[in-house]
Amino acid sequence: MTFNSFTFVLFFLVVLGLYQLPLPWRTRKGILLCSSYLFYAAWNPPFVGLLVVSTVVDWVAGKRIYASSGTPRRAWLVLSLCTNLGILAYFKYSPFLLQSFAGLAAGVGIVFEPATAGIVLPIGISFYTFQTLSYSIDIYRKRLSPATSFLDYALFVTFFPQLVAGPIVRASEFLPQCLQPKRADGCQIGWGFILLTLGLFQKTILADHLFAPVADAIYREPERVSFATAWLGTLAFSGQIFFDFAGYSSCAIGAALCLGFVLPDNFRYPYAAIGFSDFWRRWHISLSSWLRDYLYIPLGGNRHGRFNQAGSLMLTMLIGGLWHGASWTFVVWGGLHGLYLVAERIAKATVGHLALWRHHAMQIALALLTFLLVTMTWVFFRAPDFTSASLFLQAMFGGAEQMSPVGPQAYVALAAVCMTLVFQWKMRQSSIEEVTERLPRWTVALCIGLLLVIMAITHQEETRGFIYFQF
Repeated sequence: MTFNSFTFVLFFLVVLGLYQLPLPWRTRKGILLCSSYLFYAAWNPPFVGLLVVSTVVDWVAGKRIYASSGTPRRAWLVLSLCTNLGILAYFKYSPFLLQSFAGLAAGVGIVFEPATAGIVLPIGISFYTFQTLSYSIDIYRKRLSPATSFLDYALFVTFFPQLVAGPIVRASEFLPQCLQPKRADGCQIGWGFILLTLGLFQKTILADHLFAPVADAIYREPERVSFATAWLGTLAFSGQIFFDFAGYSSCAIGAALCLGFVLPDNFRYPYAAIGFSDFWRRWHISLSSWLRDYLYIPLGGNRHGRFNQAGSLMLTMLIGGLWHGASWTFVVWGGLHGLYLVAERIAKATVGHLALWRHHAMQIALALLTFLLVTMTWVFFRAPDFTSASLFLQAMFGGAEQMSPVGPQAYVALAAVCMTLVFQWKMRQSSIEEVTERLPRWTVALCIGLLLVIMAITHQEETRGFIYFQF
């Protein structure tokens, strides 16, 4: 079930009602845990077993890591890493590795045709794998003590609002919230439902109805794109992927808040970023901070000179790209962001001290340049293969001569992208919470009611899944 379905609305209202009953705290946490397993089983019941395996292995490994020293301690960490990464590699990367090997064999004249694996990708496996890995690694680094309750730890792994697409929550953020009884008050429930409404509006209206049809129509025929349509389609996808994923994150944070739990922010107006370091501090924050803490810094981080720093950045972003999808197009997407980050650091070291960059007009220009360069990378994220991506990039840089017609919705989407940039620039130092607090309550209620009416009018029986569910 997805947030943008009536099934989830009914499910969530039932869970919320049961959770609010005057029951012992342990029983109420048990209700959340059973609800989380039911939520995940709605996609594919057998894959609940993978959640259970990951939960039990890391629960035991965490305890043994904490109690051991020397070689046994490292062995338990290796067990946790191999179990989680092994499951992820098998289900997500087996077909990719076989196809890549077949391509290499063909390059040296060897014909190798691997059998079709027929492996179904468990939804959200990349998210909960990173979440459980952080638990074991933090205990190994002595930054975290193991959970004292298996129920609390299992709920941390499976908590349904953020289970399948994040935010990627750290144990140090979630487990302390399980210690004392929680029951959301009226303000928390009210704000939670506001976030749910805003998230659903971003997903169903902006991502699905406004941007997705334009991006799908243009990317469906890469051989027919012109300069204008290539940019229109890619800009539309930039809007689609932001509102799709930011919408999910808002829904997850809102649903959790209705239950009394606080999840970390995942987006802070990334299309108003000034530079690529700033972009990754604003886009998919839980992933970028995970990659920084568990990959970039262990690889050397900012230590050991600029050359090693550049290598650590590139490797981190390449792995981050591969995390998003088992395809070389995602690796290129990550590699481009790595190149952007390296180039930005070189530029800051050479000309970053100039007062010119602090002028307001130059800040706006840098933000627009950042957005356009990020938009170019979305070509590799959206295109199904390198052939399609190359056709789009050629067209975007004037290499296509034919002109393909576009409908009025494409220009509406373009106007919406422009409005999004202006809005995010105005909000880059603020938050929706701060703005809402300054408004009269009747104004907020009227706006939320209007969004609900718009969603009800435009509702369709068939709903699109969230883009990040495939990761």
